[in-house]
Amino acid sequence: MSSPAQERSSAAPLLGAVLLLVSLSGCASMDVLVPSFINALNGSSVKIPCTFTSCYKMDLNTFIMNWTYQETYNDTKEMFMIFSKRKEMVTLRTDRFGERVMFAGNLEKNDLSITLSDIQVEDMGIYNCYVMNFPDRTEGYGSIQLNVVTELPPPRDSTIAVAIGASVGGALALLILSMVVLKCLRRHKKQELIPEEKMEEEGKLDPEGVAEEGTKQQ
Repeated sequence: MSSPAQERSSAAPLLGAVLLLVSLSGCASMDVLVPSFINALNGSSVKIPCTFTSCYKMDLNTFIMNWTYQETYNDTKEMFMIFSKRKEMVTLRTDRFGERVMFAGNLEKNDLSITLSDIQVEDMGIYNCYVMNFPDRTEGYGSIQLNVVTELPPPRDSTIAVAIGASVGGALALLILSMVVLKCLRRHKKQELIPEEKMEEEGKLDPEGVAEEGTKQQ
């Protein structure tokens, strides 16, 4: 009969192998993916996205999720959409949203997004997406700050950025070309000066050689 110490020692390699497989798979827990904020135009419709990743395939018999709203993080959360036991998303009628909220996701793709239509200034606040996908033991959630504006900021004009980038790139290329040409001219001029210097040195040395020969003959 094996002792408790032997059982623990035999179980250690198995536990290590399980942890190694989990680390290699890169899947340790569920993650809920949402944007940190959304700017929506007053009176328009907007999609509030929420997706999740999990190590386990969604089981509609045990899957749990809901959407809640709160004006600020200190306010009470108001639930307005849930996943029911009938295996479908159900919108809860509230005085705030009425019939303006619709499910816009795809459960097969782990997409739990919603669409809010005819946005009002009163809709500004925090939208929370809660997910529980068994056998994951932890609940995942994401919070989106919805900002309602009277006009959206104008899109950035990429033409100006491209023009500036092209101008800077052209100037830089011209500068590099000028430096290369200048360097070549200097090198060529230096090569021309070397023979002239040699000729001057040879001219200086010849008279001295003649003088030495004359002295020897005397």
